[in-house]
Amino acid sequence: MGAKEGPTLITSVQRAFRLMEAVGAHESGAPAKQLARETGLAPATTYHLLRTLAHDGYVRKLEDGTFVLGERLGALHSVSRTQALLSRVRPMLGSLRDDLSAAAYLTFYEDGEIRVADIVDGPQAPRAELWVGFEDAGHATALGKCVLRELDDEGRQEYLTRHPLADLTPRTITHREELLRRLDAVREAPTVTDQEEYALGIVCVAVPVYRGDTLGSLGISLRTGRESTAEGAAVRLLAAANRVTRGLSLTI
Repeated sequence: MGAKEGPTLITSVQRAFRLMEAVGAHESGAPAKQLARETGLAPATTYHLLRTLAHDGYVRKLEDGTFVLGERLGALHSVSRTQALLSRVRPMLGSLRDDLSAAAYLTFYEDGEIRVADIVDGPQAPRAELWVGFEDAGHATALGKCVLRELDDEGRQEYLTRHPLADLTPRTITHREELLRRLDAVREAPTVTDQEEYALGIVCVAVPVYRGDTLGSLGISLRTGRESTAEGAAVRLLAAANRVTRGLSLTI
């Protein structure tokens, strides 16, 4: 039974892709019978695959009975584009890691959340243990505070209204007014840091980056005791951030 199922499943996937290619060739949509003729599929097979693809959002049936590509494909294209951009800048993160012997992190501020897009670490540059998700720790990480620093007052207030300032370590800033005061105090500084505010024993440094109009941050994490490295990281971080921003801004 297993030997017969493999080719059948592969054939079904091939037919589905062929059908989506045929749908995509018609900007205004095409009816199932026409798609069956163009793909060489049996009408019953075509109808079955179209129903399945429509159910999952890969194609959409219009009121006149024709089919067009669905929103799900657009989402996949967006994810694919992001992956391509990240693959382009990952060597830059690797160089930063190697230069400073520190794990490198890249975040973006999307849909009102600070999200980690990539981490490049290694045996000599271990990453910090992400014991609390960055979406809930923007106030306690250099990466998150860097994003918050770049937002306008309205953007900061909107973010902080939705995100309680959780007490992660004895050094975490848990009062909104104090956090805002410190962000304003470093508004012109080249880097933003956190001194064991996210995790004891870990110091982080970050600078802003951009993917088009999307704000983000680039940073490193170090074990305490390497403060001299953190202090000297600004020039290399800023240079890396400029390269990353250029790499993310190029059209794919």
